[in-house]
Amino acid sequence: MMARLKAQIVKELLSFWRDPKTRVTLIVPPLLQLFVFAYAVTLDVTNVTIGVLNDDAGRWSQEMIERLDGSRFVGGLVYVDSPAALADLIDKRTVIAAIHFPADFSRDLGTGKPAVAQVILDGRRANSSQITLGYLNRIAAGVGAELAAASGAVTPEIAARHWFNPNLIYQWFVVPSLSGILAMMISLLVTALSIARERELGTFDQLLVSPAQPLEIVVGKAVPALVLGTLLGCVMITAGVVVFRMPFTGSVLLLVMSLMLFILSMVGIGLTISSICRTQQQAILGTFSIVVPIVLISGFTTPVENMPHWLQIAAAASPLKYYLIIVRGTFLKALPAADIFANAWPMVAIALVTLSAAIFIVRRNLQ
Repeated sequence: MMARLKAQIVKELLSFWRDPKTRVTLIVPPLLQLFVFAYAVTLDVTNVTIGVLNDDAGRWSQEMIERLDGSRFVGGLVYVDSPAALADLIDKRTVIAAIHFPADFSRDLGTGKPAVAQVILDGRRANSSQITLGYLNRIAAGVGAELAAASGAVTPEIAARHWFNPNLIYQWFVVPSLSGILAMMISLLVTALSIARERELGTFDQLLVSPAQPLEIVVGKAVPALVLGTLLGCVMITAGVVVFRMPFTGSVLLLVMSLMLFILSMVGIGLTISSICRTQQQAILGTFSIVVPIVLISGFTTPVENMPHWLQIAAAASPLKYYLIIVRGTFLKALPAADIFANAWPMVAIALVTLSAAIFIVRRNLQ
């Protein structure tokens, strides 16, 4: 049995290695995607253009304009002299936001009256405009604090501190997650194509007359994908530490073991898809039809707690959800072993279910 199993594993590895296109496809795209997504997938808003209509000749409107101009998120200011011109900037997408200071803005602030500057946002870019509004509110709060200090009033101060990511570097959130998502896609695609490729090439019929058992066939297909997915995941984790200068505060051994469990659970899903599909095209379509829901309900972009209850139940069946908790926690907050185990055993259960399903379907096909 061990000799047959070893032969199947070597055959699968050689089928990947002998084809130059396959080697490039399995290694280069995930690494390129890691660097592209790490810089492109960000919620930070920088280098935006703000429209300004200033009908006030006082000090405080000019103070806010100067702070806007010196802010790191503002790429430039566009000055206009009429509300119609301000609206035109928004309409033509020249600016993401526009601010209008009324004629009595500084006077009202100086006399202690409420002073309102109108901010117009481009709702077509809802997320970015809301983040920009938060930046504008922060600048306004700074001016208010300075005004209160100048008039002798005492204002409360709030000192915010962000644990685990004090500078809110968005790559620290994205890169660990990408290491799991990209390794998942490669291992899932490799295993989904394995049996389907054998059927399409006609070599699957040889398994029908071979002494190989269903368990041996599934293990022979699973081990190469497990090795490849684990190696890619480790390379991306290393890139997070070396290239992106991320802190690594947890256990390397526990993270690698969790990565292997995660890849194994995805291999089980891929083999189940492959054993059902008849052609490689069906396997590819099946892979991408399942990858998108897995990523969306994993908590990568939206917290699972914010989802409807029925989606939270569905997310419990996603191995990616548990691995993201482990990899993020291991990188940034030295996740304890007990918490790692609490998120590792569901991946073991998913792997057992999916691998058992793959073995059952392969056994049925061999009969």
